[in-house]
Amino acid sequence: MSDCSSNMIYRTFFWWLLYVTLMLFDTHRAQKCDEMTDLNFKDSLAGTSLKVRLLLYTRADPSCGQLLSHQEPLSNSHFNVSSVTTFLIHGYRPTGSPPVWLKQFVEFLLIRRDMNVIVVDWNRGATNMNYWQVVKNTRKVANNLTDLIQKMKDNGANLSSIHMIGVSLGAHISGFTGANFNGKIGRITALDPAGPEFNGRPPEDRLDPSDAQFVEALHTDMDALGYRNLLGHIDYYANGGADQPGCPKTILSGSEYFKCDHQRSVFLYMSSVNGSCPITAYPCESYTDFQDGKCMDCGIFKSAGCPIFGYDSINWRETLVQLEQTRTYFQTNKAPPFCKVGYKVDILPWNQKTHWGYLTIKLSNGNEETQVELNHKSLMFERFVETTVLAQFERDIQPVKKITLKFCTGKGLRPRKKLRLLHIRLTPLQNHLRPLCRYDLRLEENKDVTFKPIPCEDSNF
Repeated sequence: MSDCSSNMIYRTFFWWLLYVTLMLFDTHRAQKCDEMTDLNFKDSLAGTSLKVRLLLYTRADPSCGQLLSHQEPLSNSHFNVSSVTTFLIHGYRPTGSPPVWLKQFVEFLLIRRDMNVIVVDWNRGATNMNYWQVVKNTRKVANNLTDLIQKMKDNGANLSSIHMIGVSLGAHISGFTGANFNGKIGRITALDPAGPEFNGRPPEDRLDPSDAQFVEALHTDMDALGYRNLLGHIDYYANGGADQPGCPKTILSGSEYFKCDHQRSVFLYMSSVNGSCPITAYPCESYTDFQDGKCMDCGIFKSAGCPIFGYDSINWRETLVQLEQTRTYFQTNKAPPFCKVGYKVDILPWNQKTHWGYLTIKLSNGNEETQVELNHKSLMFERFVETTVLAQFERDIQPVKKITLKFCTGKGLRPRKKLRLLHIRLTPLQNHLRPLCRYDLRLEENKDVTFKPIPCEDSNF
């Protein structure tokens, strides 16, 4: 046999051996890794009995879930009892499929911090067309988690280092679990906590601020699947707490119509864990007051400023717990990056007659532009009476070289109105940039007026 033939045989044998080794490794790994229970609509129709599985994820292998023993959680070598432990708890699963966001959520958490992430898989019990039966199961899941956490505590775990993130029904499971420890668990995050069967219920039958040392709740679908009223030390109402930008408005869109607003809470919070686009939350009594620019002063937080929504809100815990319950608002884009750029807009008209209408504001840096329509209500423009409104733009355009305004009344074929402004002032709410001003402007209805902003003469009108 020639040397060439021998070398070819050796190379073939080597690649075959490598292939077999990799296949065996993948098979071993597949057997070692556990995933969330995957059911289907047939299971939902038949109904499922409750079975709770706990999947542990760590930085040692962030994509590989390991089934954790309820009786001996510390028997898993990757579980670090002295580390932070985050429980991720899903909600009602009418179709039986695992949440689409689950793997990425775990990934973001582990990138953010070295911790134990425990996915609470109660898909068997959450998959059932009978929603009322699923609600009953939430107490049983909480009791199951209570047993596990007690064993962790007995082995040296600090209750303050436990963070429970509950989605929909998972939020109330978190609350029931926290109540079993008299509120000594460190933190509960409620992502659009479920409303049906919980709205109007007393604190012992739902999540409430006494369930943990720090409780935060995000509302994105309060007019349908979510809870409407305050539940935590701080409650965030994204885009008012009901309809979310980019979500379908009619039932013709299929299942997205029912779940988009509700599910948006998860993606907003995941974005806060990722930390690439911080969102400021403004304490306010109502969404209308927020849009009118009446809630930009966060003096109650002193030098700390307005709280940042989401994962980093823990930095404001001391003040928020003292305030007991704080209602906050913010606006978002329809897709990542969700954060918007806000300006407080102060307008001083000096037209003879009072006009009512809407404004469109466009910012440009010469290469890019962004605009917002201030149409949440008809604004009043009265002679020498200051009008204030909040303008939230989709992205930051710096430096602002040109501003375009358009005034309209929305009254169709009536004679066009003219609006004269003695002063317009745009004050950035982020980045500590200087306000932008312009004096003596004349706007004709439905016509763009473009100008270069100039430094404001003083800090106030």
